[in-house]
Amino acid sequence: MSSTLRPLIGLAAERPLTRAEAETAFGTFFDGSATPSQMGGMLMALRVRGETVDEIAAAAAVMRANCKPVRAPQGAMDIVGTGGDGKGTLNISTATAFVVAGAGVPVAKHGNRNLSSKSGAADALSQMGINVMVGPDVVEKALETCGICFMMAPMHHPAMAHVGPARAELGTRTIFNILGPLTNPAGVKRQLTGTFSRDLIRPMAETLLDLGSEAAWLVHGSDGTDELSIAGVSYVAKLNDGAVEITEVHPEDAGLPTHPFEAILGGEPAENAKAFQTLLEGEASAYRDAVLLNSAAALVVAGKANSLPEGAEMAAQSIDSGAAKGKITALAAATQTQG
Repeated sequence: MSSTLRPLIGLAAERPLTRAEAETAFGTFFDGSATPSQMGGMLMALRVRGETVDEIAAAAAVMRANCKPVRAPQGAMDIVGTGGDGKGTLNISTATAFVVAGAGVPVAKHGNRNLSSKSGAADALSQMGINVMVGPDVVEKALETCGICFMMAPMHHPAMAHVGPARAELGTRTIFNILGPLTNPAGVKRQLTGTFSRDLIRPMAETLLDLGSEAAWLVHGSDGTDELSIAGVSYVAKLNDGAVEITEVHPEDAGLPTHPFEAILGGEPAENAKAFQTLLEGEASAYRDAVLLNSAAALVVAGKANSLPEGAEMAAQSIDSGAAKGKITALAAATQTQG
């Protein structure tokens, strides 16, 4: 039992914790001194009151400090969602990562197995011959040689094992449901991040600003998805030049048509991987347009494209030239031969 955490639980129920207090509290989570019941008490106190940017940033900073890091090239970015939207779509952020890498932007993708769908990023990649259970050394070399890597969260955040029992007992969303996209082991400064709630886009953008990010889009689709929606409007918090701006994005802004949400629903990992492969072959579909839209946004965040239409054209070229598919082949070879 942590004597340090105990008084902070009471404070957290009454008022927002300072950055220092929150860092101290989460430090006990990761050093193993806090008990599951203490962790549960703190997590619920924060959830009931509502986590502040300082508290989220503190938790992310401590989690980053306890991770197994990966060195990334200048300009590397992450393309990731919080999960938890419960929508069961095809793997849009995962496909987007390879399209963006094919367009010349280094992508250090952080992810896990399925959370809100039948097939998470790791599930789909495993179906495509990529070994996701490799350590930081293999990941780092893959990023250097292939221009893309996949960092399996449990391989880089071993201290999270202390937190697992408390989260399992609570069985409800906590601050940890939003920390994944904020704790990239490669320390990327740019990212396109989807959230399961519109209410999270601003606080998560402000947290990334606090943590030193240069540019980011935090997005939530009006259809409830944790990505830019191909079905209609999406809500976006844009972080750029040290400020956060709230705006909306529609597929037409990128020169793309809309499609019904049902057109991008996914299935089992093998089914999603097949759709992924078909996408990379260049077939026209709602899935392709959804990936083009999200890729366009990512390329703008990366500074590679000046506008969404330009980004969509670059993304289409990445697919149709075979560059995106080549990134899959290269990463599969790099992880299987070294893993």
